[in-house]
Amino acid sequence: MSYVEMWLFLIVVLVCGKQHLGTTLGNSSQETSPCSICTRFSLKVEFSSTVVEHEYIVAFNGYFTAKARSIFISSALKSNNIDAWRIVPRSNPASDYPSDFEVIQIKEKQRDGVLVLEGHPNIKRVTPQRKVFRSLKYDEYDPLLSCNDTKWTQKWQSSRPLRRTSLSVGSGFWHATGRHSSRRLLRVIPRQVAQTLQADVLWQLGFTGVDVRVAVFDTGLSEKHPHFKNVKERTNWTNEKTLDDGLGHGTFVAGVIASMRECQGFAPDSELHIFRVFTNNQVSYTSWFLDAFNYAILKKIDVLNLSIGGPDFMDHPFVDKVWELTANNVIMVSAIGNDGPLYGTLNNPADQMDVIGVGGIDFEDNIARFSSRGMTTWELPGGYGRMKPDIVTYGSGVRGSGMKGGCRSLSGTSVASPVVAGAVTLLVSTVSKREMVNPASMKQALIASARRLPGVNMFEQGHGKLDLLRAYQILNSYKPQASLSPSYIDLTECPYMWPYCSQPIYYGGMPTVVNVTILNGMGVTGRIVEKPDWQPYLPQNGDNIEIAFSYSSVLWPWSGYLAISISVAKKAASWEGIAQGHLMITVSSPEENESKNGAELISIVKLPIKVKIIPTPPRNKRVLWDQYHNLRYPPGYFPRDNLRMKNDPLDWNGDHIHTNFRDMYQHLRSMGYFVEVLGSPFTCFDASQYGTLLIVDSEEEFFPEEITKLRRDVDNGLSLIVFSDWYNTSVMRKVKFYDENTRQWWMPDTGGANVPALNDLLYIWGMAFSDGLYEGDFTMANHDMYYASGCSIAKFPEDGTVIAQTLKDQGLEILKQEAVVVTNVPILGLYQIPSDGGGRIVLYGDSNCLDDSHRQKDCFWLLDSILQYTSYGVMPSSLSHSENKQQYPWGTAFSLPERMEGNHLHRYSKVLEAHLGHPKSRALPACPHLSWAKPQPLNETAPSNLWKHQKLLSVDLDKVVLPNFHQNRPQVRPLSPGESGAWDIPGGIMPGHYNQDVGQTIPVFAFLGAMVVLAFFVVQINKVKSKPKRRKPKIKRPQLVQQTYQPKAPSV
Repeated sequence: MSYVEMWLFLIVVLVCGKQHLGTTLGNSSQETSPCSICTRFSLKVEFSSTVVEHEYIVAFNGYFTAKARSIFISSALKSNNIDAWRIVPRSNPASDYPSDFEVIQIKEKQRDGVLVLEGHPNIKRVTPQRKVFRSLKYDEYDPLLSCNDTKWTQKWQSSRPLRRTSLSVGSGFWHATGRHSSRRLLRVIPRQVAQTLQADVLWQLGFTGVDVRVAVFDTGLSEKHPHFKNVKERTNWTNEKTLDDGLGHGTFVAGVIASMRECQGFAPDSELHIFRVFTNNQVSYTSWFLDAFNYAILKKIDVLNLSIGGPDFMDHPFVDKVWELTANNVIMVSAIGNDGPLYGTLNNPADQMDVIGVGGIDFEDNIARFSSRGMTTWELPGGYGRMKPDIVTYGSGVRGSGMKGGCRSLSGTSVASPVVAGAVTLLVSTVSKREMVNPASMKQALIASARRLPGVNMFEQGHGKLDLLRAYQILNSYKPQASLSPSYIDLTECPYMWPYCSQPIYYGGMPTVVNVTILNGMGVTGRIVEKPDWQPYLPQNGDNIEIAFSYSSVLWPWSGYLAISISVAKKAASWEGIAQGHLMITVSSPEENESKNGAELISIVKLPIKVKIIPTPPRNKRVLWDQYHNLRYPPGYFPRDNLRMKNDPLDWNGDHIHTNFRDMYQHLRSMGYFVEVLGSPFTCFDASQYGTLLIVDSEEEFFPEEITKLRRDVDNGLSLIVFSDWYNTSVMRKVKFYDENTRQWWMPDTGGANVPALNDLLYIWGMAFSDGLYEGDFTMANHDMYYASGCSIAKFPEDGTVIAQTLKDQGLEILKQEAVVVTNVPILGLYQIPSDGGGRIVLYGDSNCLDDSHRQKDCFWLLDSILQYTSYGVMPSSLSHSENKQQYPWGTAFSLPERMEGNHLHRYSKVLEAHLGHPKSRALPACPHLSWAKPQPLNETAPSNLWKHQKLLSVDLDKVVLPNFHQNRPQVRPLSPGESGAWDIPGGIMPGHYNQDVGQTIPVFAFLGAMVVLAFFVVQINKVKSKPKRRKPKIKRPQLVQQTYQPKAPSV
């Protein structure tokens, strides 16, 4: 029996000690039940705002003591007899150090002091103090949700919610990449994101983030949280007297980076510096961030995670300080935003060139629906946006530390951001020569090692999915150099190079502009030596394209831009084929070694270019999109076109065919039209090349010269389509709000569109839009339509075709809360110019049916019908025989809108300027002139495949050999076409006293089950052996029975 007791005792020990597995660290242990380490929450995000009166941030030209700053301000204000002011005290850890800004309070009656301060020689800028409000609320446990799910609801309260806010959401809604169209093996996903990205391989090599200082700017962290072993410093920058996290968001972010138990982080031995910049009510101010950023520079922080964002890339104090941070060698990682799937929704500071902008994917490598998309909109209307995000990684159902212990799962790009920040922290600890690591070299390693997701374009995934091990290999064989993002231009590669690949180029078309980011890993400052060299490949017809470029005069900090304009040479006007060449760019940077004073580091970078050329399409197939007259936030208050969308009041997506009019562009291309973008005045294009000029939702004024030229162009055959929106001064006053950015009431600078300006443009043809504001559902030509805050047509030629509908008067509803239905509202007008060879004009009063932002029902069919009319002169029967046709004059009189008195459009306009209180037109600017580069032809063959896994210069991955940890790692799914390399699930356990709980549960239960079965058999055998043996009588069996069981003889 002692043998049996020994086995039973062993089983009891294993069962009782099971729960300690995976949670023991060193000599300490923590007993947890399986459910206690995975708490589940329903996450609600609420936004609201309060106002702090009359505070301004005074930025200086350098760092000065508090006494010197006070003297500068006092001398400027007292010299102008301004005494009703005071310096707002800032009690925080940075108070004892020199600073480059001060916060002052000036009374309302003496706000002229702001202008006085800006004239002081030591003061760089005076801007309003900003207040940010963010609220994350976690509801109680929902039994229907699994550990990796979070229910999300959202409630908007602010009249202007577009602030820098937390970028965490709840449940993941996914955008399929299209590569999982067939049945496949599903990937078995570990619950720990660090092991999923194979951080355990680097742990086994002994790298755990030692001596790397990482800062978390968030809601704080409790002092004795059990997940963290190396919290170096906790600082409070708010007006609350606590360092603890009252919400859990900061704890979660810190846990993804550096947790050492349960839900493990990437770099558990890193030095955590916790910056509490949000109160428990999620309130923060720009000045709090500025002080905290200065302190991070003083503390020589290596990596900084910022899981916040907002659309205002013109917040100068904030943007300038981010530049200063990265210039001081702080690697900043920031969330790209949760405003997807709409394009043109990038958040700042993640959209800056010197910051690593992170987007989100799920564990099946699908781009998260919430993840913001590019392009950047800084460069519009004259240029083209940059490629962002830089990289994507897991951002849904990621487990991180709970506020008091245990784990929770959250989703959002604010979750993806600390995943990359943790990976970067771990990578920094692997580099022996730390002087090689800087914001540029780290970004170079990340984007060069990223694994591209098939079926996803560059403005969704950036360079691809984070690959930690490959980044480690690159960093450890890295030599300082310059690189480009993107590293090549291939206008034939779809879908990755969308939208460039969506339309071939041809002679006479607007130049295709590609905005490339230059990353300079050699130093914080640099320059392009002389000019880039254009070298076309003659065997690949490179001489059929022409190249022009502009670039940053100084690369600072760590980066700059290179704008490439690509056009077709005249000799290729009737030619079709592929043309290739490359640009050679030489970048120099000062040698930082003092012993080599005056020396420079040189890096030569090649930019391959490949395009598809077709013969110039016929005029009636070419559509010109007017980008020049589209304005957006920032800097002005340009309201949304659909007034029902109170949760998103600003028009901030750029109104570009590749941002919020992307679906319309895709539809036009599928219908065989060629769409080009005009980023300059109407005086700068050749109207004889185009069939239709498309003006949609324009907010800008028009130069008198533009109006004159357009009339001449239409008389000569150019057609014009105008999609307008609402403009009503009474409604504009109704939707005003007090803005804490400028400390004043914001009045819209236009309505949904600048209707008075459009009426000036259309006046010569006897056409005009009204100041009416209408909405409603209706049917046109058997199509269901929705009119969303549109205007009506007030004037139209009698011989034109006008279609009217019955709609609700939304203006009366907003102003007087009265529901009134109006019949025979003219919304669509079609007109043929009577002159010989004249074009056609079409007006429609609402653009929301084309806009991706808040479109409920598209009207692409209507655009097709209109283009059939403008391009070919064929009136669709569905419109010409419509039962809703009206004859002018109409029974109802529609008034014309007047420009709002006192509007500030001139502050943001390219057309207007202030003049004695009454804006007037500026002088017409000169048309852009491109200086084409002199070609240096090469009589050699171009590379056939421009994209391989990016390989930085002087990087030999074979020199850095990883240990073979793949023996017990099953391949969990077959590779998809276009995906290189293996993607294996980590199976190792972190060495030493860092144990992982991922994958432990199943092996433990399997082992216990085997032990139970073995013990059962041991007990049964022992019972059998302990019984007395009985002799059984021998029974002789008949021979027949014995013969029955004899084997058969083999037969041949």
